[in-house]
Amino acid sequence: MLNIRKTRLMTKLAIYEEGAGRQDIKLSKYYKSDYVRLQILKTVLSVTVGYLLVLALVALYKSEYLIAQAVTLDYRAIGMTVLVIYVVLLTVYIVGAIIGYSIKYDLSRGKLAKYFRMLKVMRRFYREEEGETAGNEEANND
Repeated sequence: MLNIRKTRLMTKLAIYEEGAGRQDIKLSKYYKSDYVRLQILKTVLSVTVGYLLVLALVALYKSEYLIAQAVTLDYRAIGMTVLVIYVVLLTVYIVGAIIGYSIKYDLSRGKLAKYFRMLKVMRRFYREEEGETAGNEEANND
């Protein structure tokens, strides 16, 4: 006989596993601190590459001025300005990454807890079926 509750539960589990659950299950392999550190490392790398690209574009845009004023430029002040902007930008992105990825991890854990509760219910369905099947076989043997 078809159990509607079991079918609905199986459908919910399958939808979760194929959709958002795929990412959540990957996240569950990490401790929170390890996951956040990995994401911070990716963020630092991305911000550094992006900043260097923007810096190169600005230098190309201002190349005529830079070449004309090459002797009179205060390279120390320019370097300090570039470094301060980089540190501020990096700090903002790191803080954002820590907050964002911590929240993402916590939300993922909540969804996984619900998923595991549904799996326990599913196991209970299967155990009940096995019990009924074993009981029917014993009755048929008598």
